[in-house]
Amino acid sequence: MAELLKYMYNPQFFERLCPLLKEVIPQFEERKFIYTVFDKQWPDLELKQRTRQVTRALHDFMPGEFPKAAEIITGVSNLLRENKEREQTYPFIFLPEYIELYGQSDFEVSMKAIQEITKLVSAEFAIRPFIVNYPKQTMEQMVLWSTHQDAFVRRLSSEGCRPRLPWAMGLPAFKKDPSPILPVLENLKKDPSDYVRRSVANNLNDIAKDHPGLVLKIAQQWNGENPATQWIIKHGCRTLLKKGNDAVLRLHGFNPKSNVYVGALEAGKNIRIGDYLHFNFIFRNRGKKSDSFRLEYAIDYITSTGKISRKLFKIGEYHVVPSKPLLIKRKQLFKDLTTRKHFKGAHRLSILANGKEKAHAEFLLR
Repeated sequence: MAELLKYMYNPQFFERLCPLLKEVIPQFEERKFIYTVFDKQWPDLELKQRTRQVTRALHDFMPGEFPKAAEIITGVSNLLRENKEREQTYPFIFLPEYIELYGQSDFEVSMKAIQEITKLVSAEFAIRPFIVNYPKQTMEQMVLWSTHQDAFVRRLSSEGCRPRLPWAMGLPAFKKDPSPILPVLENLKKDPSDYVRRSVANNLNDIAKDHPGLVLKIAQQWNGENPATQWIIKHGCRTLLKKGNDAVLRLHGFNPKSNVYVGALEAGKNIRIGDYLHFNFIFRNRGKKSDSFRLEYAIDYITSTGKISRKLFKIGEYHVVPSKPLLIKRKQLFKDLTTRKHFKGAHRLSILANGKEKAHAEFLLR
């Protein structure tokens, strides 16, 4: 089983970090810092709580004036990059968090610091309180960052303003009205970096959950511009594709009215938690000409309260001629994870073609 992320803050990490902190922070006391971090509460803290504890422990050695502290934090970030520390990894998230916690009253200094620190570790969480407290100024800065020469800065301009960024502070104003985000995405729709393009697609997908019509309109406008943009459109519309949105299916070459057959569905009847559900079925194009199809399967999971929660999984996209049926074989693991716990009882497997359910089977999870 994979080690929990919270254990990344281990003695080995601080053995690497403390000598670098000592180079940049004149009054830094390694022993005091370590004792402050690893206090009596530390074993019970989860990941984000541990990050916050590191941030606050570092604050004990900072000057009272925020501009001087921001300069030191930026210097730590630059030194870590010079020492070839791996970029965009979570453990150094306490650096942008420092700016988030202590820089809200100094917008200009904070923006300069975030611009540099995000080159080491993404400031996507740290920027969000600034969006809430300084919406117009921060989004103007994000538009400027969307044209920056550094891909990590450009990526921040999109990732930081995602309406539904996981683990992050919510942005209810952007869930209601995402229009301030659109100039950023427009600037990045042909970005040469896959890292940036993936963020743009995820931002669009967030917006689609509240404003499907807007994302459809954007996808139609961007359609055919270049291959990079096409990927963004497809990935950004994935929630709408899963929901079987007819207009989005047509945009991506799938006919929501296609005549298909899904039969001979075979699946295990009784499986145990920790085992695989194996299943297979026949897929046939019953139309008069070859056509493209998006196949998915859904599992209706039982929750801890006894309710049903449906999760969709993509099987693939196929171009199928009427005379050649497909035999599809798949398996689904029912092992407990940190993101999903399984509960015994009757479950349902469904097969979907172009967003429409075509066959189903019941099975018992023991």
